[in-house]
Amino acid sequence: MPNFAYRGRNSTGEMVQGVMDGAAPGAVADALFGMGITPVEIKPGGGSSAASGAGLNFSLFKEKVEPVDVLLFSRQLHTLLRAGVPIMRALAGLQESNNNPAMKAVLGDVREGLDSGRDLSLSLARHPEVFSRFYISMVRVGEMTGRLEEVFIRLFDHLDFERFMKEQVKSALRYPSFVLAAMAVAMLVINIFVIPAFAKTFKGLNAELPLMTRLLIGFSDFMVHSWPLLIAGVALAGLGFNAWRKTEKGRYDWDRIKMEIPVAGRIIRKGTLARFARAFALAARSGVPIIQALTNVAETVDNAFIAAKIGKMRDGVERGESILRTSIAAGVFTPVVIQMIAVGEESGALDDMMQEVADMYQSEVEYELKTLSQQIEPILIVMLGAMVLVLALGIFLPIWDLGSTMIKH
Repeated sequence: MPNFAYRGRNSTGEMVQGVMDGAAPGAVADALFGMGITPVEIKPGGGSSAASGAGLNFSLFKEKVEPVDVLLFSRQLHTLLRAGVPIMRALAGLQESNNNPAMKAVLGDVREGLDSGRDLSLSLARHPEVFSRFYISMVRVGEMTGRLEEVFIRLFDHLDFERFMKEQVKSALRYPSFVLAAMAVAMLVINIFVIPAFAKTFKGLNAELPLMTRLLIGFSDFMVHSWPLLIAGVALAGLGFNAWRKTEKGRYDWDRIKMEIPVAGRIIRKGTLARFARAFALAARSGVPIIQALTNVAETVDNAFIAAKIGKMRDGVERGESILRTSIAAGVFTPVVIQMIAVGEESGALDDMMQEVADMYQSEVEYELKTLSQQIEPILIVMLGAMVLVLALGIFLPIWDLGSTMIKH
């Protein structure tokens, strides 16, 4: 029987992980629920080399369920349930009309779970790689309150908003990344082709070269003659960075560093907090308890640093502190947002205020993106100016010295 590595949260919200034998990920999920653990991730781990090879083949070549599939599933299921279609017929129709084989298999397993007497939330929880813990919690609340179709349209709005924010943040980082890559290519061409040509001329002068010129020539010689070492160093640095980023501490530190990057970091921070505010508003409106809402929302922000802050907010609420006090202690919200949280908590309309916070952050992100080129131009101009200055001092200064010497003689 194959082994599966799992990560999940126990009844107190703490993250636990381990390895469990099971015939399939769904069987492992059922066993974890029986132990009082809500699975967050289940993946093949351990076992024989043949099993490992099979898992590798599975992960490389089998189609996966994309976020857009879950988005469309939520919208379509809401429409069918609102029209009065029974849940089993609705799932059968969605399974038959779906074009993604992976999503078809998931829907088929969900139907089998319902046939065997499980609730819809438990059937969805058998696939933690597809449906997030927040998604499952919202469905469970919909089952308890009898407003399942309303929950699915809210989940659709939430997932659509998250998709929009991720695309906006990616577009914000695309332009500066392209410019920096172009500058790196330009420096590579200059060091490999341009500087060596000037170096031959300078060596024929038999004169002492300026420090900047010697540095440029030395770096160029290193790139020309030791390029395998340079490529190996860059590759090792990239692999080391990815390995570090996958660790718990590395992800936390990297997510914190990302939000301190000039210009882009501000956009990432606001986009992350917008996702938190909208998810929290959705959970509060659907009747999810505050502590459980904070626990689930922490997994939707896609940022370990902000998730840790939300976790501290949850711990403060568990100790009896107010949302306002824990928000101030988190240190990630602006004074305006703190005031809106205070008003929402005092008036009992915290969900509406958090929705306003999400809308405000979204508007600020859209504005930041529209003015991104104007904000980043001064930084790029300074960088380009510094590059041109170094090249001018290193390449043309010896030529100017030679011309001055010839004029004097």
